[in-house]
Amino acid sequence: MQMKPLIGRDTRLCMSLSARPGNFGSRFHNRLYELTALDFVYKSFSTTDLDAAIGGIRALDIRGCAISMPFKEAVIPLLDRLALSASAIDSVNTIVNDGGVLSGHNTDYGAVVDLVADLDRAMPFVVRGSGGMAKAVVAALGDSGFRNGVIVARNEAAGRAIADRYGFVWAAEPEAEPALLVNATPRGMTGADADLLAFPPAMIAGCRTAFDVVQYPVATPFLRAAADAGKRCITGAEVATLRAAQQFVLYTGVTPSPAQVTDAADWARAHP
Repeated sequence: MQMKPLIGRDTRLCMSLSARPGNFGSRFHNRLYELTALDFVYKSFSTTDLDAAIGGIRALDIRGCAISMPFKEAVIPLLDRLALSASAIDSVNTIVNDGGVLSGHNTDYGAVVDLVADLDRAMPFVVRGSGGMAKAVVAALGDSGFRNGVIVARNEAAGRAIADRYGFVWAAEPEAEPALLVNATPRGMTGADADLLAFPPAMIAGCRTAFDVVQYPVATPFLRAAADAGKRCITGAEVATLRAAQQFVLYTGVTPSPAQVTDAADWARAHP
C-alpha cells in the first residue's frame, strides 16, 4: 500500500459541522485517506456562528464540509449554488469548495435510496420527523416508488409541506400499523433523547422493517425493540457509511473500493 504523504502546506482540509460532533466521520475519512494515499486530513467541529464558519471554509480554502443537525437548512442561504440532490429537498449535508465557490449537496438522499432498494414499494410506511434528514428520507422513498406514506411531525406546517410535495399525508401521531417505520428525529440519540422510543411498542410489533437514521447509538430503543420482535432493521450506521463514502468522492474525486469503504467503516467503529 502506498504511503499517505506527511501533513504539510499542500495538505487539503475537510471538516464537519454539527451541534453534537462525533468521531465517525473523522475516523472514516482519515482512514480512507490512508488507504488511498491522499494528501488530505479531516476534522470535526461545532459552532455557534454558522455564518462565520461558512466564511472560514471559503477564506481558508477548506475543500469540503459535512453538515449535520441543526444546520442542514440554515446553511443554504450562505452557499453559492445547490446540486439537484440538495435543491430538490431544500437540505444540505455536504459542501464542496471549488476555488471559493461553495456548492451544496445531499448524500443522505443517495444513502437512503440505496438502503431501501430491495424493499417492497407497495409497503405502507410512516416517517417520523420534518427536518433536513426527514426531507431526504421522504424524497428518497417517493422517488424510489413508495406511494402509501404518512409523515408524522409535531410541526404541522413543516410536516404537511413535506407530505404534500410527494403526495403523502401528514399526521400529528401515527395511528395505523405500517409495514415500514422510519425514525428521522433525534429520538433515541445519545444525550437528552436517549431513552425516547420513536414509535409505540404495538406499532413496532406490527411492522416488517424498522429504519432508524440515528447513528449514536446504533442500537436505539426503537431498533432494539424491533430486533427483539424479529423485524428487519436498517441502522443509522449504514446511512453514515454510505453518505460518508459519497462525500469522500465529492471531496477527492477518488472512488474507493467497496473493501476500502468497509475497512474505513470498521476502523471508525472500532475507534470511537
